[in-house]
Amino acid sequence: MMEFSPQQEGRVLVLTPAGRVDQAHVDDFQLALAGFLPGCTAGTALLLDLSKVDFISSIGLRALMLAIRQIKAQGGRMALAALSPLVREVFGISRFDMLFEIFPDRAGALAALNLPTASKPPAGQGGTA
Repeated sequence: MMEFSPQQEGRVLVLTPAGRVDQAHVDDFQLALAGFLPGCTAGTALLLDLSKVDFISSIGLRALMLAIRQIKAQGGRMALAALSPLVREVFGISRFDMLFEIFPDRAGALAALNLPTASKPPAGQGGTA
């Protein structure tokens, strides 16, 4: 079972998954993530600190896409931070870097996500879903 070690940082819930998010592990990843999605509504944000994820496959990307779709439907916000070079490359090749707000590090993501909801992500920090 994948565990995320949740931490509340202001209005942002930070989850830090570890390992691989691929065919063999995606069910554990989705199950662990699913428990946190209902709480991410208007005025709150979910940040996935991916610094400990060393690989993500297309099925892992799909799991993230479903999560951000649910969160946006609930009025919440979701972002990613601290992608390893390999994971960042997968996001770039798949164009998923256009779907998510992606921050170079956790501190920058927390600073942006804890701003009032009317704020926009910094230029070059990803798009919207």
